[in-house]
Amino acid sequence: MNNPSDLVIDFVNTYDVEGESDSIPSPAALTAWLGGRGLIGADDTADERDLATAVDLREALREALRHNHDRPGGTGDDDHGRGLSRPFSALPLRVALTAEGPVLEPVAMGVPGGLAGIAAAVMSARSDGMWPRLKVCTESTCQWAFIDSSKNRSRSWCSMRVCGNRTKTRAYRARRQMEPGSRHL
Repeated sequence: MNNPSDLVIDFVNTYDVEGESDSIPSPAALTAWLGGRGLIGADDTADERDLATAVDLREALREALRHNHDRPGGTGDDDHGRGLSRPFSALPLRVALTAEGPVLEPVAMGVPGGLAGIAAAVMSARSDGMWPRLKVCTESTCQWAFIDSSKNRSRSWCSMRVCGNRTKTRAYRARRQMEPGSRHL
């Protein structure tokens, strides 16, 4: 997976809030997930501590993407990224100076280095301007991560057909119940 934004979205979506299913429920599953994306070598294996670090990173990313709906103008230049400091501090990372500017890069191999690669992808998404477009669905039962490709960066749901429809139907029903003379009171 070459696109940093796709890697971040794919990682956040390893937990399906609606279905309450986790694609990385064990160290072995984390090893397979990271290996399948070329983030670790064939002989690398995760342990329980790596799994805890991965889950902490994933949920901090989900929270940060939730705040991308709140950013005026979609600049991504506010304090909501601070929640990533804690999980990032547990990863072997360094700042490297390149011709394109400073980048974050892993300084270890194995599973910690693979997770650090996800953190580096976050910073790449920020530096290439994609970060404000990475969001999670505002439907509370969903929280699926997606890239907002709308022109004005106003997309709220992962799918208008599913989550948007659910939200709008609930709002419609709530308005109908509040109308004078409604039999639903």
